[in-house]
Amino acid sequence: MIRRVGILTGGGDVPGLNAVIQTLAQRMEEAGRELIGLRRGWASLVNLQPFEDPGNAAWISRLDRLTTRRIDRSGGTVLHSSRLNPELLLANQVPPHLEDRISPEVAAIDVTDHVLRVIESLRLDALVVVGGDGTLSYARRLHAEGVPVIAVPKTMDNDVHGTDYSIGFSTAVTRAVHYINDLRTAAGSHERFLVVELFGRHSGEPCLLSSYLAGVDRALLAEVPYDPDRLFDLLLADKRSSPSNYAVLTVSEGAHPIGGAPLETGSADAVGHRKLGGIGAVIADMIKERTQDRAMYQPLGYLMRSGAPDSLDLLVARNFANLAADLLLAGKSGLMTAVVGGRYAAVSVDRLGEGTRRVDVGRFYDAEQYRPKMTAVQSLPMFLH
Repeated sequence: MIRRVGILTGGGDVPGLNAVIQTLAQRMEEAGRELIGLRRGWASLVNLQPFEDPGNAAWISRLDRLTTRRIDRSGGTVLHSSRLNPELLLANQVPPHLEDRISPEVAAIDVTDHVLRVIESLRLDALVVVGGDGTLSYARRLHAEGVPVIAVPKTMDNDVHGTDYSIGFSTAVTRAVHYINDLRTAAGSHERFLVVELFGRHSGEPCLLSSYLAGVDRALLAEVPYDPDRLFDLLLADKRSSPSNYAVLTVSEGAHPIGGAPLETGSADAVGHRKLGGIGAVIADMIKERTQDRAMYQPLGYLMRSGAPDSLDLLVARNFANLAADLLLAGKSGLMTAVVGGRYAAVSVDRLGEGTRRVDVGRFYDAEQYRPKMTAVQSLPMFLH
């Protein structure tokens, strides 16, 4: 019987995480179970020590109806987050009590055995993990190690395999549409090209949906390399045909020209990711060079993931939490809450090993005109998967 459950949030924050925490805390209390918050994602289980220690208090908190009663009204996560992966620790991420594992011959350190001891010492009967591909990939590892796990998908990119929808996507798109339309006033007033850069490392879905709903002139997805000359000609024609003499281009941060690669800076993190972004500035500079006129460049970045969730993300967050509670109370694990074909479902966490989900370019994008192509949607799920 599951009596004591741990919950953590990992990776980038999104609106709706607090609603998951609050709803699960209420359900566990009503069922006479205990919910323990693990702070700062997987970093908690790395930094906690498998015995009573004064430092452990900074990494855990007890969650119930009283301690979570107002948290759903704000964005982010009260449990905080991190991008640390316990099976790929860099030397500077290893806490003092594990420093004996650091070796110049090993680039990344796997401390899963320590994590398992910590879970046992905390007397956790199950673990609820809220995260995107990176965070949930380690949840899948723990499932393989015998830990009862329930995964809850969240990501602005909406690219987690096994579910049509991940918490945070709707709010990110809503924010993007709002800011794109607001930026039109400046672009139109000054008769400029406007380049808006959106999150999306591998999946262009945030850009695709935001562009479709905001009615932009052109959109570049991470999945489709673009021809700079063709893009410029299309934008120039768009601007000339506009009554207000301006044109709007949206760009996924992972977009890149034909024969090129996504623009990355800085050193790689433990999972091999370098800082991504800036392709919109490159395109704006190209436009300026060719027209001798300034182009507006605006990366939306963290504005897409900040603030309270919209109604859809709040709804899905609460329902995913309720589904997670139902599964736990039924003694089930190794599952991920999901939306499949427009209906709530529980799918195997092994679905997370299927790679990165991408936009169906042939169906939803015109790769010649660099525009969303939304036709023949009858009988498709709401999120077009």
